[in-house]
Amino acid sequence: MQSTRNKLIAILANNQDKYISGQYLSEKLDISRSAIWKHMKELEKDGYEIEARQRRGYRIVSFPNKLSENTLKWGLETDWLGHTIIHKTITTSTQHIAHQLAREGAEHGTIVIADEQTGGKGRMNRPWHSSKNQGIWTSLILRPEISPHQAPQLTLLTATVLADVIYQETNIRPYIKWPNDILIENKKLSGILTEMQAEQDRIQYIIIGIGMNINQTKGDLPNKLRETATSLKIETGRQINMLTLVQSILEQFEKTYEMYLHHGFTAIKNKWESYGFKIGEKINIKTMNREWEGTFSGIGSDGGLLVKNKHDGKIEKLYSAEIDWFRE
Repeated sequence: MQSTRNKLIAILANNQDKYISGQYLSEKLDISRSAIWKHMKELEKDGYEIEARQRRGYRIVSFPNKLSENTLKWGLETDWLGHTIIHKTITTSTQHIAHQLAREGAEHGTIVIADEQTGGKGRMNRPWHSSKNQGIWTSLILRPEISPHQAPQLTLLTATVLADVIYQETNIRPYIKWPNDILIENKKLSGILTEMQAEQDRIQYIIIGIGMNINQTKGDLPNKLRETATSLKIETGRQINMLTLVQSILEQFEKTYEMYLHHGFTAIKNKWESYGFKIGEKINIKTMNREWEGTFSGIGSDGGLLVKNKHDGKIEKLYSAEIDWFRE
């Protein structure tokens, strides 16, 4: 159910070119005109410029370019994703908060987003540098009605969403490195961490964590990452509006997710392969039991990595492995 603040934001968003009377808002939201005034003051604290005219009412003059619950909801066109947004100025990890909220019954589509993480992580518990106000650090709580073995497909789905939005917003074509990295010019821009709580045949919840470097300069990146990581600002030469970028990601994710639930994984597979990093090239594969070489042949109908074995020419399907695309 929408909160009063969310309903107020929706009314103002749909009437940006005219004043809305305090009396109308009071009746529509079933709260006092004094309460309306207090909500307006809270929006002003968030950076909104609100004009109030006697006998005319309120209207938004301008809104801030910063991430918060209010600004993210302003103009967000989704049916369910992001209706509940938990924003933190600083936290150890949005994944930690999302797991806690999910265990406590948070609704499907809840978003946790932070300006800064002090303990961000990626796959294999590798640290993720999450500097303040320079990137997107967020986690999505999902409760899909799919089998647990299908959960890895959501990582691949998320990667196609990020690749599409990056391409649309910057006209730079990224690549997806299986299973969870977004690259530009061989440098890592974004990573995805998918974690799940499930029973044998039923998913309780899935957390999809997204880390994306946005407005870092090369000097902002840690020394050890400057040759292997990048940001949208480094690649485009301009400051990126993170607010509109996050909204674009959420809207595209909801659309793609719904398509996946209704039509299956085939369209996701085809889209993923259109962005696939070094499909048709040699790779080195390391699993728990062995290390071998082959040719990356794409992904299977279930999302598994397809590799043509160098020695016998057979196609093998992998679901978990360390891949090196750069060894000859």
